Amino acid sequence: MNYWLMKSEPEAYSIADLQQQKETIWDGIRNYQARNFLRQMDEGDLAFFYHSNANPPNIAGLMRVVKKDIADPTQFEPESKYYDPKSSSESPRWQTVVVEFVEAFSNPILLSILKEEFSAEELMLVKQGNRLSVMPVPEAVALKILAMKTSYPFKSQ
Repeated sequence: MNYWLMKSEPEAYSIADLQQQKETIWDGIRNYQARNFLRQMDEGDLAFFYHSNANPPNIAGLMRVVKKDIADPTQFEPESKYYDPKSSSESPRWQTVVVEFVEAFSNPILLSILKEEFSAEELMLVKQGNRLSVMPVPEAVALKILAMKTSYPFKSQ
């Protein structure tokens, strides 16, 4: 199993929305590196749900990949802001996954805490200027984050 971090602005789609809907297609990714990470995901992988552009930004919960290699339907919809006229159903440029709700953290893990605990080499999220919406999380880091959610409010030693 692999671990990932996937960002969404809570006003657009939040962990509460996923909890209510149970599962969703993770559409609208239009960065090639993020798309390539989506292509690497396998069913059963876990992803941290990160609320970006929140006050404060935080890991809000956990979700699981339940379907992989899905053509992002928004690339074919001319009225969508994610429409890609160079993409076709025969040769889609943008793939994604379907995720299901696993857990909302009762105490979200703040970005400021993540920056205290992890270097940019350990966790891409804390790298200065990183704007990727989908990124891998090494297993050792993921396990530490999972442990942090139960000991929060987390205090640095």
